[in-house]
Amino acid sequence: MADTAQSTLTDIRLTLAPALAAAAAFDGWSEAAVQAAAAETGIDPEVAHYAFVDGPMAMISAWIAHVDLAMAGALPAGALAAMPVRERVRSLIVARLDAQRGYEEALRRAQSIMALPGNAAQSLRLGWQTADAIWRLAGDRATDYNHYTKRVTLTAVYAATLSVFIGDDTAGKADTLAFLDRRIAGIMRFEKAKARLTKPQFAHFSPVRLLGRLRYPAN
Repeated sequence: MADTAQSTLTDIRLTLAPALAAAAAFDGWSEAAVQAAAAETGIDPEVAHYAFVDGPMAMISAWIAHVDLAMAGALPAGALAAMPVRERVRSLIVARLDAQRGYEEALRRAQSIMALPGNAAQSLRLGWQTADAIWRLAGDRATDYNHYTKRVTLTAVYAATLSVFIGDDTAGKADTLAFLDRRIAGIMRFEKAKARLTKPQFAHFSPVRLLGRLRYPAN
């Protein structure tokens, strides 16, 4: 059995996360999945239960944190620095998607849980954290309203791309990548247009309206 005496709860959750996501494809994000992950990793079942005593959203949060780390590890800072900003963002999202290949059913089940009204606030925070991680790794240092608008737009783009990814059975997830490229092109157009606006004009910016347009783009 794995020695977790010196591990924090965060460490334990991250260790369990990949096996938990694999089990969630069959058992859902449930106690049964936690116990299967404990058996797979050699972690004491009681410790695993305690790590996720807060239920499915705690499990999903740990999986998302694991994917964040995988994304960051796939693209060292030196490699990102050599890319244009657009390519940095795209490469980070692709790395994130790659880390989730094979877990599509677990993701589908996670999305259903995150869509429940009682989980809306936490789901929004998790989406924001993902977008923030991508922009920070891409080198964004904005502290004014650009900090918020970039994350709002990317949150919508990533969520829409993930929905395509889950059902995409094309070779190499070709449909997902094509969809992502179109959405990133939209982000770049938006950023250019935004740069031409003055702050007073931009004061009327509506994140809700923008999210709707990005989530359900016109055909």
